[in-house]
Amino acid sequence: MKRRALMAAAAAALACAMAPALAQDFKGKAITVVVAAPPGTATDVAARIVTEGMRAKLGATFVIDNRPGAGGIIAVNQFKGGPTDGTRLLFTQGSTVVISPLTYKEARFNFESDFETIAIVAETPMLMVTRPAGGPASLAAAVASAKSAPDSISIGNPGVNSIPHLAGELLGYATGSQFRQVPMGTAAQGIQAVALGDIDIFVDGVASMLPMVAGGRLKALAVTASKELPGLEGIALAKDTAPGLVVSGWFGLFAPGGAPAALTSELNAAVASALQNPDVIAKLRKLGTYPTPGSVIEAKAFVKAEKAKWADVIRKSGIKPQ
Repeated sequence: MKRRALMAAAAAALACAMAPALAQDFKGKAITVVVAAPPGTATDVAARIVTEGMRAKLGATFVIDNRPGAGGIIAVNQFKGGPTDGTRLLFTQGSTVVISPLTYKEARFNFESDFETIAIVAETPMLMVTRPAGGPASLAAAVASAKSAPDSISIGNPGVNSIPHLAGELLGYATGSQFRQVPMGTAAQGIQAVALGDIDIFVDGVASMLPMVAGGRLKALAVTASKELPGLEGIALAKDTAPGLVVSGWFGLFAPGGAPAALTSELNAAVASALQNPDVIAKLRKLGTYPTPGSVIEAKAFVKAEKAKWADVIRKSGIKPQ
């Protein structure tokens, strides 16, 4: 019994000794964050804002390594199998995580098995807009028109297989109506097309269109958030017209598969700390992005749910991997 007590005491002492070492593991180290997007994009800017906030918690230096190309697919394919000590992380957008593997053959990865989810950092709801004069009076009016005359209402989006595109598809399924989906190529082209009346509705993240809504050049029909958010007050929630239409673009932080749970938990805590910083919150808000702090378990569950949701939409839409 005495021997067992001594062993237990020694184990407890060792655990106590290791705990502070783990907490200070990143101090003075360089952490490379691979960003699966070009410099200056929303993904890149969000990564820089959040990692700067994490620096205060970890005492580490963050180095941003932009790896653009193929909507993030190239960067993610290259990132698989990297070091699991936390010195190399991946920051990417949600569409690359859960939609690209379902729609592009070159996306040879599965985030649930190939990577360790650290955190879902922030989300950007989609905004549905029309022209102020001559467009649908409301989202409900657009749905009614699409039900009575299928394909009579056009919905533009920045590109095929994007979250805005699939949000438009989901709108149809949720309401039993049929819209004509129009990929525009870029957000700028879509905004111009809806303002001129070439399309009836355009869908994209809130940031690109809020200034034009505020200036009266576009009319907001609905936002796909789960609740009213700061800066979006007074805009109707899409889910009130189309049940279940809660859609966001989002950003996540990941480690290579096999990274220890203690390490991902520590990094998750650093993200949570950053997302409580008023300066970080304000900077993200300028991107039309809202912090989503949560545990590693919650982040993994979110990725799983998003993958299931979009897999169902893609199946119903008849989209095949390209």
